[in-house]
Amino acid sequence: MAIFNSIAEAAENFFAFFRLADLIDILIIALVFYKLAQISRETRANPIIKAVLLFVAATWISDWLSLNTVNYILRNVMQIGMFAILIIFQPELRNALEKVGRTKFSNLFTHDEENSAEEQAEEIAAACAQMSAERIGALIVLERSTKIGDIIRTGCTINGDISRDILINIFIPNTPLHDGAVIIRDGKILAARCILPLTQNESLSSELGTRHRAAIGLTESSDAIVVVVSEETGKISIAADGSISRNYTGETLKKALNKVLSSKEKEPSEKVFMKIGGKKLWKK
Repeated sequence: MAIFNSIAEAAENFFAFFRLADLIDILIIALVFYKLAQISRETRANPIIKAVLLFVAATWISDWLSLNTVNYILRNVMQIGMFAILIIFQPELRNALEKVGRTKFSNLFTHDEENSAEEQAEEIAAACAQMSAERIGALIVLERSTKIGDIIRTGCTINGDISRDILINIFIPNTPLHDGAVIIRDGKILAARCILPLTQNESLSSELGTRHRAAIGLTESSDAIVVVVSEETGKISIAADGSISRNYTGETLKKALNKVLSSKEKEPSEKVFMKIGGKKLWKK
């Protein structure tokens, strides 16, 4: 019983001195360091930050061991070094501040890729619109909750950011990666030249070519979304949930993809696409 009383007394003393403001203070500092780590991780600032931390640790150790001369040199180097860092990394600091200024408050606690659905939809739609105008065939798969690793393994790994230029260049005829499908996972172009399973349904319209049949085949066994650009007609189609609809423009494709990609929960994709500019050719 005495142990419980001691614990209760210690807890009471802790909360007596611990204020809500202290908790907010800690959370703000933790968030700032987390965001700084995110920003620096993919820039040339990362090794510099490690070097600065080593200098700080060496300064503390030299002070603790009473190495006065070493400590004096390190402190002066640190003071000069901070000014040098501000000058050297002026572009990165400016970009980081601009990025913070564009960030919505609701997105502060999320990763960049989680709030870039609109950008992803815009890049994919722009690429498809241009390929449609130039009659370049394309097959773009957006993976959702059903993982399609067996399909990804049939292709060539890319693991690059979604870009209209990259997508268009992949599907340029007679290039090494143009034949097959591009797989997009978690906001990245994960692989190209992937082989999709063809649907076995025999009641399909004769208008549908191999790309369309492959798109339908994949969506029959997964919840993936597949965007198809016809090489013969230039028409843009979307396959989802075993159904396919076509006659999308760049703008209607962007709206449809944005609605599904930005959704936190899985929606009936086929219904979403039918509401936004698509003409249904076949449903399972």
